[in-house]
Amino acid sequence: MHPNALLDLTTDLLRAVLKLDSPADTVVSAFFRQHRTLGPRERHALAETTYTVLRQRLLLQHQAQSGYGPLERRLAILAWQGNESFLRGALDEHENQWRAQAQTVDTAALPDKLRHNLPDWLAGALRTQLGDEAFWPLVAALNEAAPLDLRVNALKAKRDEVQAALAQAGVVAEPTPFSPWGLRIAGKPALNKLELFTRGDVEVQDEGSQLLAMLTDAHRGEMVVDFCAGAGGKTLALGAAMRSTGRLYAFDTSGHRLEAMKPRLARSGLSNVHPAQLAHERDDRVKRLSGKIDRVLIDAPCSGLGTLRRNPDLKWRQSPQSVAELQAKQTAILASAARLLKPGGRLVYATCSLLAEENEQVAAAFDASHGASFEVLPAADALAAARVERAGELVSGPYLRLWPHRHATDGFFAAVWQRR
Repeated sequence: MHPNALLDLTTDLLRAVLKLDSPADTVVSAFFRQHRTLGPRERHALAETTYTVLRQRLLLQHQAQSGYGPLERRLAILAWQGNESFLRGALDEHENQWRAQAQTVDTAALPDKLRHNLPDWLAGALRTQLGDEAFWPLVAALNEAAPLDLRVNALKAKRDEVQAALAQAGVVAEPTPFSPWGLRIAGKPALNKLELFTRGDVEVQDEGSQLLAMLTDAHRGEMVVDFCAGAGGKTLALGAAMRSTGRLYAFDTSGHRLEAMKPRLARSGLSNVHPAQLAHERDDRVKRLSGKIDRVLIDAPCSGLGTLRRNPDLKWRQSPQSVAELQAKQTAILASAARLLKPGGRLVYATCSLLAEENEQVAAAFDASHGASFEVLPAADALAAARVERAGELVSGPYLRLWPHRHATDGFFAAVWQRR
């Protein structure tokens, strides 16, 4: 493709993504379906340039003010992640000079807002929680692309065997530092073409998400509920831990998300998973199972701000108002799901948010209203019992607290209780 044409397409994609009315990955995928002739390198340039703009939006918009032409084109030029000589071929002499000059700016001397590239409300909340010393390392981590983590399906394979098979396929994978199920890969190899993927030996799953399943500690023959199952990543991990025995309910209010689980479930070899769409958290299915369940995992709907390495558009699409609405929903879901547990059963509440409003505050409110029925279990003890190494590094007080800059995972929170 001619350099000018590719830059024009990047400009068009940015114009669509920066409307911020849909998730960026959905917009990018739809754009690629409309332009099926794009090759792998062209797709990479378009996607990575777009995500760079989302990560550094405030800085790049500030720098773009000195250029000319459509704003989205200026942003694409400044954030370009494709071949450098290819881009230079699409620019006139003035644009090449302007871009070169912008690249010499010492960003460390710029105002904080242009360095952290976060909306004011979010920067303030994170600084209050972490303090300046930890805030800036978090900012740096959030502005990097996430590695690719895999979970080895313990029902079908062993981690060292999968690591060796990946090496034979030319894919370098290292064991994840905490999860005994995980392997970490740099880059984005075409895993879906490998036999070990198509036969279900591995699934793509962030190490933090794997640790949530380990916290739940599901055993053979138990009755377990994944209350907000989504596309089933944690459901499949729980099912493998149960060795495909017992009964594992995968509940979600979205039939579309549950439908996306089907091919993954088929690969997994599991026969104990029972997906079911709920109308709401008080659905009759929940009432019928009340007091009968051994383990409940709630990966609650949340702001997703712990996934900014993968979904940088979320920091521009969320707001204090949306977080407050989510907190109310999280509180209601936790209270409803808690009714499922039988005495001695385990309840895990989790989010992929960084914010205390969705995490510690929700857990504290549950303690205040359900303390007579539920006892807090220290996450460090639960992780150690699940054979997670260095479990003490993963907690803050009684809770699991994962941070991208500290643990190289997505940001996760989890609280664990046992029913009295």
